Amino acid sequence: MLVLNALYTFPGRLSQVLAVVSGLLTALSDGMQYGWTSPMTSVLLAPTSPIDASEKDIVFLELIYMVGGICGIPLTIYMLDKVGRKNTMLISAAESLIAWIMIGTSTSLALLYVARFIAGFAADVNFVTAPVYIAEISDKHIRGRLGSIIYIMMMMGILLIYCIGPYVSIAASSLVGVGILTVQLFTFSFMPETPYYYLIKHQKEEARKSLQMFRTTNNVDEELDEIEEIVQKENLERGKISDLFTVKSNLKAVLIMTVLNTAQHFSGITVMFMNLHMILEDAASILSANAAAITFSSVMLVSCTVAGCIIDKLGRKILLYTSSFLTGISLLILAVYFTVKIQGVNISTFNWVPIFAVMLYALTYKYGLGLVPIVLTAEIFPTNVKAYGVTYADLIYVVAGMISVVIFHVLQSNFGMDVPFYLFGCCCMLTCLYSILVIPETKGKTLYEIQNILKGKNAIKLDVVSNNHSNEKSQSFALSSSIDNALNYGTNKY
Repeated sequence: MLVLNALYTFPGRLSQVLAVVSGLLTALSDGMQYGWTSPMTSVLLAPTSPIDASEKDIVFLELIYMVGGICGIPLTIYMLDKVGRKNTMLISAAESLIAWIMIGTSTSLALLYVARFIAGFAADVNFVTAPVYIAEISDKHIRGRLGSIIYIMMMMGILLIYCIGPYVSIAASSLVGVGILTVQLFTFSFMPETPYYYLIKHQKEEARKSLQMFRTTNNVDEELDEIEEIVQKENLERGKISDLFTVKSNLKAVLIMTVLNTAQHFSGITVMFMNLHMILEDAASILSANAAAITFSSVMLVSCTVAGCIIDKLGRKILLYTSSFLTGISLLILAVYFTVKIQGVNISTFNWVPIFAVMLYALTYKYGLGLVPIVLTAEIFPTNVKAYGVTYADLIYVVAGMISVVIFHVLQSNFGMDVPFYLFGCCCMLTCLYSILVIPETKGKTLYEIQNILKGKNAIKLDVVSNNHSNEKSQSFALSSSIDNALNYGTNKY
């Protein structure tokens, strides 16, 4: 209680940042799990490995992580609205903790499979829930920056496992994951649930306390009443899964997230993270695979961090289409290099090319294509189907990841290393075109205005909101107006 009371002394936006960072320590662990197979492949295949594994087993370890993610989707849908955003994130952290303990103590391949499955399951639950928690506690002027923290934390986790994985035992690297999650479980436990969820559960006083912590003023009665009105109207207009596909504006949001989440993996990101050491060794580059992998993840971390600071200034769209184009260029450069190498041409004077291409990929992918989709996921679905929408988007993300890994290994084994990178490069170019023509700009817009854009209307400013009102109140009023609009349009509300 003393810790919780102390948190109320922080200004509103700082409290938002503290809540998000403490809650997303799980993403740091998830990043370690996501990139785990790349540095651990050499460890598992070494003669001194405590686990007898083959290259085929490594592929299965990659895929079982994705399968765990798919299996986590039904539970996520249930838990978001039943146990709350905060508790769902805490449960995800506990599951990840169990996975790390199992990995650290594993002496058999079967136990390692189970641990990777649990890790993927937990990561999926957190990946879906965290954006919802962030969107419901943040104001619109920093929503994009706060939403980008999940990717920053994941990149820090990937960098961490790349740095320590090749040089320490599996048990030692697992202990790092255990330590991170222990801190997360302790610190985030003291953070409040979102005011929105408290009101869903008819806990108005708890909602008031939550608002007071996340706002710059203790006078939150007006905003509290507005959020309560949102909840009451949502109870009358509770969304169904079918609304995602039968309501026009929802269907447009579904199509956007289907394309973007598929494009993320068909830009080769999962393949890069899980097989980077193998790719660089095959390229015979000027840097060792370990050094290049650490540099790769460091560049991505810097790119993601900078983009997170400017996404609310430059906008989502320009970051997305420039990132897609430049990422495609980097992949095509890498593909051409492998083609020349396969032809038997002496490329010793050009062994800097794969490093250049991979680092260009790290820089350009992460500032747009690797960041914007998760921000859009929390923005473009209306509140009455948000739980279904973000879960659907995550399903597409996980399935696309599995397919991209399988396609990479099939194409690489049968046609050479260059073919999958030609495919990924062309997919990036198509994503660039789609982003220019279809993706709406959501920078600085309320959720109400975003829904108007998806409905084909001109986004309007909420002039009825007084200039004396806080930014947080404007955000809440926009949510309320979104529900009002939904009721006015009946069954074809979007």
